[in-house]
Amino acid sequence: MTLEKARELLTVQVGFGSGYNRNAARLILAEVMHEHGQAAVDRLIAELGLQEAFGFAPGTRFERP
Repeated sequence: MTLEKARELLTVQVGFGSGYNRNAARLILAEVMHEHGQAAVDRLIAELGLQEAFGFAPGTRFERP
């Protein structure tokens, strides 16, 4: 997944903002982490306000199921 596609998908999840969307955001971030690393995840968390929306703190490791 490209970072641009991840950004697009996460923006949609933030817009809906429910518990189901939090789980979807976790899965997207796990994929980003696998392909691009922790620094990319941390940038997306900060850029998209995921800490405020879902409580994801920079430095959190997301694992693929």
